[in-house]
Amino acid sequence: MDYCDIACRAAKSAGRIHKKYFGSKLKIKNKGSTFDLLTIADTRAEKAAVSSIRKYFPQHNFLAEEKFYEKKNSEYTWIIDPLDGTNNFACGLPIFCVSVALAHKDEVIAAAVYDCLRDELFYARKNKGAFLNGKRIFVSPAASLKRSLLITGFYYSRGREMVETLDSIKDFHYRHVLGIRRLGAAALDLSYVACGRAAGFWEFELSPWDFAAGKLLIEEAGGRVTGKDSEKVPLYEKCFIVASNRKIHRSMLEVIKDNYNV
Repeated sequence: MDYCDIACRAAKSAGRIHKKYFGSKLKIKNKGSTFDLLTIADTRAEKAAVSSIRKYFPQHNFLAEEKFYEKKNSEYTWIIDPLDGTNNFACGLPIFCVSVALAHKDEVIAAAVYDCLRDELFYARKNKGAFLNGKRIFVSPAASLKRSLLITGFYYSRGREMVETLDSIKDFHYRHVLGIRRLGAAALDLSYVACGRAAGFWEFELSPWDFAAGKLLIEEAGGRVTGKDSEKVPLYEKCFIVASNRKIHRSMLEVIKDNYNV
């Protein structure tokens, strides 16, 4: 069984936890921010995903959102968001997923994103293409912003970063994009760009577990992922992410650079 198969198994094991708890009364905690929630589904989904992988690769490293894992002497790291879209999940909004990626050194080589409610499994292998439930996927053919539906996300801050995101939304609308959506689950947003449901996505600050799997999906589907200055995205840092079908990337960067002072 290859790495991508294991990523898919891990994602589905976390998805079963999501299904078990979604819609039930949960004790909800705050993490570092008033707006950053945590539920039992987050921690149990992470445990399920990590346990699923460790059966096959006990020597590998893990970087996940909810728990610190002691570093081992391995070139492989599994990067996991056990429940991306926790705030949606906690409020009963059915837009959330699990994201699992495997990196060899600084390069993601396998990825899986699973939306259990729609039973949609996105997955990719490095240099082998991206797929949704067994069918090859490709980015949107939109050649201009006027033909593009975009997705964005809001940083937890309610300060300058939020204002700059709102300003960029305004400017994209002035460019007559088809529309802009804010779904609240970055890994799913990136998956939607990979399969052509949206032509582009941007967000001020994402953690590795938010973007690692989605970045590979988009690149394997023919798209592009960079920072706001076209720079390569460092895998193990919080980053400004701009993702697109490649054709509108330069146009997106022009709008974004006009509005973000970072």
